[in-house]
Amino acid sequence: METPSAPVYCICRKPDINCFMIGCDSCTEWFHGDCIGVSEKAAKSIRVWYCQKCRDRDPSLEVKYRLKKTKEKEEKEAEPERDDKPEGDGSTTPQPRIDRRRGSQIKRSARMCGECDACLRTEDCAQCDFCKDMKKFGGPNKIRQKCRLRQCEVRARKSVSAPKEEVKPRRHKAKQRHRERVRHSERAGEGGAKEMGGALRQCLGPGCVEPARVNSKYCSEDCGMKLAANRIYEILPQRIQQWQQSPCVAEEMGRKQLERIRREQQAARLRLTLMEKRFHELEGIIANAKLQQVQHHEEVTEGDGDDTDLQIFCVSCSHPINPKVALRHMERCYAKYESQTSFGSMYPTRIEGATRLFCDVYNPQSKTYCKRLQVLCPEHSRDPKVPADEVCGCPLVKDVFEPTGEFCRVSKRKCNKHYCWEKLRRAEVDLERVRVWYKLDELFEQERNLRTAMTNRAGLLALMLHQTIQHDPITTDLRSTKDR
Repeated sequence: METPSAPVYCICRKPDINCFMIGCDSCTEWFHGDCIGVSEKAAKSIRVWYCQKCRDRDPSLEVKYRLKKTKEKEEKEAEPERDDKPEGDGSTTPQPRIDRRRGSQIKRSARMCGECDACLRTEDCAQCDFCKDMKKFGGPNKIRQKCRLRQCEVRARKSVSAPKEEVKPRRHKAKQRHRERVRHSERAGEGGAKEMGGALRQCLGPGCVEPARVNSKYCSEDCGMKLAANRIYEILPQRIQQWQQSPCVAEEMGRKQLERIRREQQAARLRLTLMEKRFHELEGIIANAKLQQVQHHEEVTEGDGDDTDLQIFCVSCSHPINPKVALRHMERCYAKYESQTSFGSMYPTRIEGATRLFCDVYNPQSKTYCKRLQVLCPEHSRDPKVPADEVCGCPLVKDVFEPTGEFCRVSKRKCNKHYCWEKLRRAEVDLERVRVWYKLDELFEQERNLRTAMTNRAGLLALMLHQTIQHDPITTDLRSTKDR
């Protein structure tokens, strides 16, 4: 059962819309094709259709049909005829080749003189609104007009100058009314945009009355620069006065941070001085230790009381080893595995006043500089060959940390307790020096960023873009009581 609120159509006054329908271009009423005797195939050739009621009311209304394919064939056949026409021919209308096309040629000659530049032009400009509407240039093909440069200047139709009046929506397809409304609204929006885009805007420059350039607010760069300068002269003095009257909390916080950074820099420099002092002291201890003489009776009694059956495992390769040679084995095993990897940077390290920090050996394959500590790099340095009469020279201590002032006088080749002690002591000092240098570099970067922020805070761009609004004109200090 049909609902009473459904709209009805056609002369049968039924709400059925599931069949082919055609709309009247005068009263916009929809009719079923079966009721009025118009098939869907026949409707494809109809350009404008009026219902019988409208035609009885206005006898001037007539159903118009499309002749698109015939016109295209006539234009294609007429182009070679214009090319073959001699220059001295005084006739203004081209003669048709075939008699059965005489009627269409007469209609075509009424719109073309055949002698002006537009009639003799054979290619479209692809720039005018008619060309952009063509399908071959990517348009919707709704206007269906020739290129404006190819329309005869002498016998042009009046409709060419105003094509929008003749363009009517196609109403012979079975579509619902709401789709037609959406389509009409889109066309109206496009037309409004074209009209606004066609109007020229006045330049915004001070005192300038010239039209602005395309996609710009100014006619030239000078007008834009003049307007920007006037804005700066107008706004900047007031902003500077406001900046001077109201204290800036960020500026005060920046000064406090700057003082803290300077204190940390001073502490880091003092720490670096102490590490440099330790560096020179260690080199002096190593030099004094080499002057000692080897005592052979100590190396005989060195291993007494050790358990020969005790074994420990290497931390690198996990092999069982004797405790007497554990340090020697672990150091060599670590160097073997460490040399299989590389740690590099694209730039060498240059620190003024610092010596013996990084390896900095250039690798041409990876184009990097080695960034291991120079005394610990197993990849680019080898332990020197130890002579037989060289003493160990390690400073002896009691209670783990308290030095006794004596040195280990066992032969360096046979001393297993202090293997590579010079290298490890130097690496300890160098690592601490590197940490202090990194800390100083970080503090220098913080100071640079803070100074840049403080400089830009009162700069031209910052004053023009940012502003603090004082809602109470009496209270100029916007800080809270706690911050004061």
